[in-house]
Amino acid sequence: MNDTGILILGGGASGLAAAIEGARRGADVTVLEKLDRVGKKILATGNGRCNLLNRNASPADYNDPSFVGRVFAQYDVRSDLDFFRSIGLLTTADSEGRVYPRSNAASSVLDVLRLECQRLGVRIVCGETAVSIRRENGMFVVGTHRARAVIVACGGKASPVHGTDGNGYRLLEAFGHSCTRLYPALVQLRTDTDFVKGLKGLRAAAALTLRAPDGKTHSSCGEVLFTDYGLSGIAAMELSRFAADGGTLFIDFLPDMDGAQTRDFLREAKARGGSRPLEQLLLGAVHSRIGQAIARDTLQRKLTAPCDTLTDGELHALAKALKAFPLTVRGTKGFADAQVTAGGMDVTAFSDTLESKRVPGLFACGEILNIDGKCGGYNLTFAWSSGRLAGRSAAQYLQK
Repeated sequence: MNDTGILILGGGASGLAAAIEGARRGADVTVLEKLDRVGKKILATGNGRCNLLNRNASPADYNDPSFVGRVFAQYDVRSDLDFFRSIGLLTTADSEGRVYPRSNAASSVLDVLRLECQRLGVRIVCGETAVSIRRENGMFVVGTHRARAVIVACGGKASPVHGTDGNGYRLLEAFGHSCTRLYPALVQLRTDTDFVKGLKGLRAAAALTLRAPDGKTHSSCGEVLFTDYGLSGIAAMELSRFAADGGTLFIDFLPDMDGAQTRDFLREAKARGGSRPLEQLLLGAVHSRIGQAIARDTLQRKLTAPCDTLTDGELHALAKALKAFPLTVRGTKGFADAQVTAGGMDVTAFSDTLESKRVPGLFACGEILNIDGKCGGYNLTFAWSSGRLAGRSAAQYLQK
């Protein structure tokens, strides 16, 4: 058997953070990674730039503010920034608080994490999957590895090409932990395609409101990208965790104007338009193809007709469409396209140290927990914070 103090299952963001924090506190640490190298998902984040944190992250940006608040009370964003500076990473932030490596390369993030693990003597074992965990004479046994403490940092089910296949859920369920419903999050929406298919590739700054089947409404604002299957872009993807069962999406193409202002604009556009064709009516408000699609869908008549033939009722209908264009949502794309997993291990079964309330010495961190946040570095922020907390807590457990 290969004996170690802390065995970490998963060499992703939270697992590497846990390894460094545990080793810094004197623990003997081994990381078990199923792929041929650690941190592959880190390399893919931020389109290869790695949006590793968000300076503005707060508990309210996550699905369970209370639990995240208790984690952030111990390791907050400022602490995470200091952590990365301590391992040699220089960072820069944009106007929305998104933090990137100054090198603008995700490889820099992974490199400093690996080098710090190497400096601290952390053993990294790649190409080995944790099939099961069992207790034996007060120790945890995983394959040929034996440890006093185990941190499950296997990630969720999103982006399985990077090794996250949901195996970690089964490992924890074997100890009596329960897993909530799992579904893709920060992923594209599937909608009826009659409206969107002709707009493929176009982007719009819009406000979105999703009315879910349970009657609840959820909103977001930002970029929307039209695709042949539905909608992508940050605004659409932030609603995806509520769209697994479909619903109705309302697009506000003029979020900076209220209904009255929109109607005034359309009356002015009609007067200016005169005998020009209806297809030109919305040129000054939205992209020409989007405007034509809205007018075609709303007016149900030829767009070659003159602007001055519009009735007051049609102007009102166009204003309503610009402010709340309805699309039927058919669900989302799957885990292969998702950035994160919504759902996970029930956090009520873990203490504020991320130790299992059922099994002493067993810890969990990162995406395997039922925690997910907004797009823009929020999920990696939780990964670093929870990983570091689990690493510290496991090291302290060894000292008992």
